[in-house]
Amino acid sequence: MSDFFRGRRLRRSATIRRMVRETQVTVDDLIYPMFVLPGSGVQEPIGSMPGQYRWTVDLMVEECRRLADIGIPAVLLFGIPEEKDARGSEASAARGAVQHACAALKQSLPELCVITDVCLCEYTSHGHCGILSPDGEVCNDLTLHRLAEVAVSHARAGADIIAPSDMMDGRIGAIRDALDEADFLNTPIMSYAAKYASAFYGPFREAADSAPQFGDRRGYQMDPPNRREALRELAADYDEGADILMVKPALAYLDIIADARAAFDAPIAAYNVSGEYSMLMAAVERGWLDLERSVMEVLVAIKRTGADLILTYHAPDVATWLARR
Repeated sequence: MSDFFRGRRLRRSATIRRMVRETQVTVDDLIYPMFVLPGSGVQEPIGSMPGQYRWTVDLMVEECRRLADIGIPAVLLFGIPEEKDARGSEASAARGAVQHACAALKQSLPELCVITDVCLCEYTSHGHCGILSPDGEVCNDLTLHRLAEVAVSHARAGADIIAPSDMMDGRIGAIRDALDEADFLNTPIMSYAAKYASAFYGPFREAADSAPQFGDRRGYQMDPPNRREALRELAADYDEGADILMVKPALAYLDIIADARAAFDAPIAAYNVSGEYSMLMAAVERGWLDLERSVMEVLVAIKRTGADLILTYHAPDVATWLARR
C-alpha cells in the first residue's frame, strides 16, 4: 500500500479539476462600479483605469443593457456633479446624476439591481466625506442628516440598495431611520463597514474627482494595521441595521474578509478597488501577467476567503469569460 498522499490524481484533467473545485466564482457574485456624468453623449476614458469610463446617463443605459445581456446582476453608481459646494448640495438633488441614472436604469432595465454609493466626497468643494466644522474638522454628527437625505433621494429615484461609504459613526442607524420614515422599509443597506484609509484608492479619486483639497481621510477611515477594530465597526453597522457588510479594499484585507465571514451571519461583500485593478492592468499591458488567469485568481481568492459579493471593475470581462467556459 502506498505510504504517501497522491493529490495529483484529482488534478490530471481539466474536467476532474472542475468537478472537485472547492470555490467557484459565478456571474451572480459580481457588482460593477460605474461613474455617472451630467449631460449626454459622453463616454469619457479614465486615464489611470484602462478600460473604464465615466458615462452620461444615455450612454450608461446602453452599456448597462449590454452588461445585463452578459449576466451581470448589479451595478454600483458614483455621481459626478455639475457644481460642488461646502455641503455637497447636489448629492441629494432630485435630478442629480445618480438620481437621473437610477430612474433611467429602472425604467429601461427593471431587473438590473441598482446600488448607489452614499457619500459626500464627490460633491463637496473640499473633497471630504462630510460637513466641516468652522475649524476644518469633519463633523460626524452634522453629516448624518445630510447622508440620510442623500440616501432617501436615491431610494425615491429607484435605487434597489443603498451603500453608504462615508465611515461616519452612526450613519447606518440614521439612514435606516430616514428610509423607514420615508416608507422605504424594504430598501436594503450595504454598508462599507470596514473601510480602510488605503493607498489603493488613488485611481478612483481621479475617476470620481474626489481627492480631498487638504489633509486626508485617516481621521475617519480605518487605520490599516488594525484588525480587531474592524470587528467593532462591522458589529456596529450590523446592529444599526446594515443588511450587507462590506470590507474595502479586498486584496490587502483578506484576513478582515475572513473575520467578517466567521463573525456575522449576513452577506459579506468585498471591494476589489481601483488601485488593485490598475496595478494588475498595468502589468497586463506590459506583458508581465495574463489578464484572464490573473483576474480569476484574484477573484477566487476573495471568494475563497469568505466574500459572497465582489465589487470589481473586471466584472464585464469576468462575465464574458464565465459564459465561455
